[in-house]
Amino acid sequence: MRRFVLMLVMAVCLMLAPAPAPAQSFGLEEGDDAGVVLPKDAEAGTPAPAPAQSVPALVLAAPSKVGVGRPFLVRLTSDLPLESVSIHWQGREVVPSISVWNNRHVALAMLGTDVLSERPGKEDLSVIASVDGKESTLRRTVRVTSVDYPTQELTLPEKMVTPPQDVLDRIAAEGVKTSEAKNTVSAQRLWTLPLERPVDGIVLSVYGARRILNGKPKNPHRGLDFRSPMGNPVKSVAAGKVILVGDHYYAGNSVYVDHGNGVVSMYFHLSEPTVKEGDAVERGQTVGLTGMTGRATGPHLHFSLSVLGELVDPAGLFQAKADDMLQ
Repeated sequence: MRRFVLMLVMAVCLMLAPAPAPAQSFGLEEGDDAGVVLPKDAEAGTPAPAPAQSVPALVLAAPSKVGVGRPFLVRLTSDLPLESVSIHWQGREVVPSISVWNNRHVALAMLGTDVLSERPGKEDLSVIASVDGKESTLRRTVRVTSVDYPTQELTLPEKMVTPPQDVLDRIAAEGVKTSEAKNTVSAQRLWTLPLERPVDGIVLSVYGARRILNGKPKNPHRGLDFRSPMGNPVKSVAAGKVILVGDHYYAGNSVYVDHGNGVVSMYFHLSEPTVKEGDAVERGQTVGLTGMTGRATGPHLHFSLSVLGELVDPAGLFQAKADDMLQ
């Protein structure tokens, strides 16, 4: 009887004893520090380490291919404030304006290639962004594809095709000024898409046309020629600042407007500029009147658009929205 009672007591004690805790599992993940304190090393009463912060979401949108001479957009979006952004393309850098849209932080820039110098092939695009004190670099490869531009044969007075010797110094001096204007990269982006059409007339000569003048191959046409009657108002395609006004040998009376972040518009052969250097202009504001000054055979507007110093095809920008230029 005494043995039975002893066995019964032992059985009850075993039932009441706490069950051994299962072994705790853990694993090292990418980004964990090798010196992290693991649970088995933690002292009693020491709070568990805070979970690692998630990396801010950075989304880069850019087309995978673009035609020679065609502009395109690059957009970086972040769910946290962007402290700095720089975009690098073909040896040039632009630091785009940063805006907030729908609680997202957005940097948008226009890039492109020039039909005069670009050849089909692969080009590297890189974006360097700083968020919460951490710098990240995002890279893309953009394939530049060939475009079948038309050929334009013209017969002109020889003096329009081959300038006389006594104006060569003038042409060279004007080239220095116009190159500086085309390469302007200011900090604030003032342009939006679609661009305002500078005049209502049809396009007489397209960008990229391979010109043969008096039987001699010349540089391709790097702008759009619009039909526009003498004295017709010419409008700025976007808000900006007038950075150059001049009477140039080839382009005649010209106006250059800086729209920020490397985008500059140009209006040539004007009969009269209506703005002066340093003026701030609004989208749609008149910057000059149509004419035929310089090397022109009749009244029309030649319009060009420079992006980081490269003259691109602006034709699609008068209808396109930003999302269209990211594909």
